[in-house]
Amino acid sequence: MAGSSDLYSPVMSDALVILGAAGIVIPVFNRFRITPVIGFILVGLLVGPFGLGRHVFDLPWLHYVTITDPKGLDLFAEFGIILLLFSIGLELSFARLWEMRRMVFGLGSLELIVIAASLTFILAALGQSMSGAMALGLALALSSTALVLKITETTTPVGRAALAMLLFEDIALVPIIFLLGALGPHAGDGVGNLLNTLFWGTVVVGGLLIFGRFLLPPLFAQAARTKSPELFLAASLLVVIVASLATAAAGLSPIVGALVAGLLIAETEYHSEVEEMTDPFKGLALGVFLITIGMSIDLAVVWENLWSILVATVAVIVLKSVVTGVMLRLMGARRGTATEAGILMSSPSETTLIVLTAASTAQLIQPGTAQFWQIVTALGLTVTPLLALAGKVMAKQVDGLEPQQRPAPGTTADDSKARTLIVGFGRVGHLVADMLTRHGRPYLAIDSDADLVAQGRRLGYTVAFGNAGRGDALLRLGAGDAAAVILTMDEPVTAQRIVRKLRLEFPELPILARARDAEHAAQLYRAGASYAVPETLESSLQLSEAALVETGVAMGPVIASIHEKRDEFREMIMERGGLAEKPSLKSGQLREA
Repeated sequence: MAGSSDLYSPVMSDALVILGAAGIVIPVFNRFRITPVIGFILVGLLVGPFGLGRHVFDLPWLHYVTITDPKGLDLFAEFGIILLLFSIGLELSFARLWEMRRMVFGLGSLELIVIAASLTFILAALGQSMSGAMALGLALALSSTALVLKITETTTPVGRAALAMLLFEDIALVPIIFLLGALGPHAGDGVGNLLNTLFWGTVVVGGLLIFGRFLLPPLFAQAARTKSPELFLAASLLVVIVASLATAAAGLSPIVGALVAGLLIAETEYHSEVEEMTDPFKGLALGVFLITIGMSIDLAVVWENLWSILVATVAVIVLKSVVTGVMLRLMGARRGTATEAGILMSSPSETTLIVLTAASTAQLIQPGTAQFWQIVTALGLTVTPLLALAGKVMAKQVDGLEPQQRPAPGTTADDSKARTLIVGFGRVGHLVADMLTRHGRPYLAIDSDADLVAQGRRLGYTVAFGNAGRGDALLRLGAGDAAAVILTMDEPVTAQRIVRKLRLEFPELPILARARDAEHAAQLYRAGASYAVPETLESSLQLSEAALVETGVAMGPVIASIHEKRDEFREMIMERGGLAEKPSLKSGQLREA
């Protein structure tokens, strides 16, 4: 019989620790409405080599609840950042990125240069060599893409400002690393290497943009036709990995390739489905990254240098928040936006650790200095969620609800701009879209059949690819802001599930659903539908009416019997659907209701 040591696997043990952490941290912190970011960092602190891991030799059973191979997690952590940048690209699109060019290359470059110069001057005044101070200034000027964009929404003013600055920092990362290499005492042809990398990087990115526009739409269309989620997911990950490897081979960061891949897919009708598919992988991989941040904090070293570490951390946070806030105000941002964005961007970054390593390798700073600032960076990353909360509170106090943001009493949002979501774009969906268009009502139709989507787009309809029955697809497509959601698909079970989920998420949302018959209509009402229209019922009554008239029955008794029969069905739907009153089954009654 094999001993327990034969069954032990470091890889499986680490995987169980990570999955166990995710299973505990996410529900617990969501329960108290706290971002799981803090939880993952605390888990890394607990199970890492400076936490319980330091007692493994004394207590061997701790092997099963600690990370035994911290370096083995680096690849997964990097993959999490790659998926994060990919998801950012999905939300951006080239049109939106072009609109942001002034903020990316104006605000982003100005913020990085001013903060780096300020930190360089201060560190040089404190006795650091000029080259070392410059290296530390550039490293600490960077902000965390992984955490900031996890915390904020890129559609808000704060999120857009943060995204612009972070994008420029990610673009500038490779030139910064080459610059540090050129400043080192043993630097060779650093400038030549930099120019060579920029040339090949430009060639690779240009190739991705050109070939991606032609290859990605048919690739995802074919994957969509199979209706296989596994194939769709495989195609998405293939695109991300190939693009990341291509830019890495050219000497650029893999995250540049991931961002380009996201931008390319954002131009297709499959971007919402791709985002839905890859989101769980992004969340788990980012959790691994956060665990590695927690594992890098040595509490013993922190305790020995507690005051100097705290002073350095607070100084970096205050300087970065003030400079960023001032830059935003100079570019016309509101006081609240500038305050919140400045505080949100004030902590160092995961890329700070990369630049510190490059500076140490180039012998610009001593290993002890690098370790000190690595701890400062890890501590800053740990408090980033708390800084985000503080930023929101301070932004409200600074703004004081400015007049232009306070809604007038008794007014509501302009419903005329809210679009209707049509789920299913078969014959019924086409008809509904035509009627909405005729009356000037905006809509978005959704279907999981790639051929129907392509045909609808050719005919001028506003239709997108998406599987409404999976995950939060409707939420991503704007169900929360929709004027109404109309379910036209002939899939009874899926329709009931969607209605139930929408009603739970949005109690006031009008939900209109196509039903097969009276029994299905009752089930939809029980699930929460506002109106359920049984198509076979009404068509049967109209057919019966025509048959009776054509066979010689007087119109008066025919109309009376049809109304009587319709009322019987309404009574049945009311009872089986648990309704307080009889539902409407005709357009006239619907209009009166």
